[in-house]
Amino acid sequence: MQILFIHQNFPGQYRHLATALRERGDRVAAIGGPTAKAVLKGVPLHRYNPMPSTGVPACHPLAADFQTKVLRAEAVATQLHNLLEAGFRPDLIVGHPGWGELLLVKDLLPEVPVLHQVEFVYQMQGADTLFDPEFQQDNWRDRSRLRLRRSPQLMAFHDLTWGLAPTHWQASTAPVEFRDRLSVIHEGIDTVTIAPRPGSLVQLQKAGLTLRPGDEVVTYVARNLEPYRGFHRFMRMLPQLQALRPKAQVVILGGDGVSYGSPPPGGAGSWKQHLLQELEGQLDRSRIHFVGPVPHPVLHDLFRVSACHVYLTYPFVLSWSLLEAMACEALIVGSATAPVQEVIESGVNGLLVDFFDGDALATTIAAALADPAAHRPLRQRARSTVVERFDLASHCLPAQLALVDTLLAGRWPQPAGLA
Repeated sequence: MQILFIHQNFPGQYRHLATALRERGDRVAAIGGPTAKAVLKGVPLHRYNPMPSTGVPACHPLAADFQTKVLRAEAVATQLHNLLEAGFRPDLIVGHPGWGELLLVKDLLPEVPVLHQVEFVYQMQGADTLFDPEFQQDNWRDRSRLRLRRSPQLMAFHDLTWGLAPTHWQASTAPVEFRDRLSVIHEGIDTVTIAPRPGSLVQLQKAGLTLRPGDEVVTYVARNLEPYRGFHRFMRMLPQLQALRPKAQVVILGGDGVSYGSPPPGGAGSWKQHLLQELEGQLDRSRIHFVGPVPHPVLHDLFRVSACHVYLTYPFVLSWSLLEAMACEALIVGSATAPVQEVIESGVNGLLVDFFDGDALATTIAAALADPAAHRPLRQRARSTVVERFDLASHCLPAQLALVDTLLAGRWPQPAGLA
């Protein structure tokens, strides 16, 4: 069979699935944007350029996001046309509709099934919208901007054959009328590689520190340090935590950009700079270490030495980092928000606190640092949760392959049974 993946940052969520399909003998190809990486052996990558040669035409500000998606859709369709001309005719297309890339594929291949990654659908109310009172701008222009921003997502549902969501809560953001065409299967965690490892350590060269299991290490990880992942709540809690635990070392991983929300007030600088300025004189900076993005193996070592890993998020997409930390038997203190509550039961395999309760966050972390032995069972059950529900080899990848084979056979898969 011939299978085409479409993802602006390929391989993205499809690293394991694309590799498995190629290894079993399917012919696999990919279309990706300028940031896509040709890292999968035997999977040719065809990059598209979303910028038209004549430049981006002017448009109404409220239509700018849609125009960006249309430009991507046109560029993808051009690449797909070229592939068809070269003799590659996919039996199945697998892609992420979030950036508009799938909007036109049915005009080239109307009979070919399309499997959409349903990662998150913007909601007019609930979920991340108006979740954080600090950043509420509830006016008609903001509502209209959001309504128009989600319109390509809603258009995409009319062209999907089937949808694939990583968690039940993320699947529930889909419109009700399409939920009977969704499967819930996570991308999968390699729990053999991502696992506890005795003797792990992390060296912070600038600080001259070597961190080992048993040290009071508090970790926080996000792709970018921003409010969507609770960075502002975490930072504002640190003065209280440092007073409660004067030996705690705090290690913060993440970039200075914005992945999901908006830049800080004024639109200049990073949220890190903004919050450090806000908290000037309140923090012991010698015990707070910003290390930026790090290679994956270093991240896993950090989880292994962590005495407490903090994961905060708006009701939004669940981060891989949370499940990877759990797989390494890190003790999780997370926000009681969806979809975290789908994975963690407070007091069973982690601890949950209200997203906005800084006092509860600080005291919960401090209690965890004060009595590691009492929290050991939570660490062990955290890993068990990931092994049982999210393991790549035994659960997620076989389920993904079975879904692909069902679609290739022209059959309807079993829906997830969402309300």
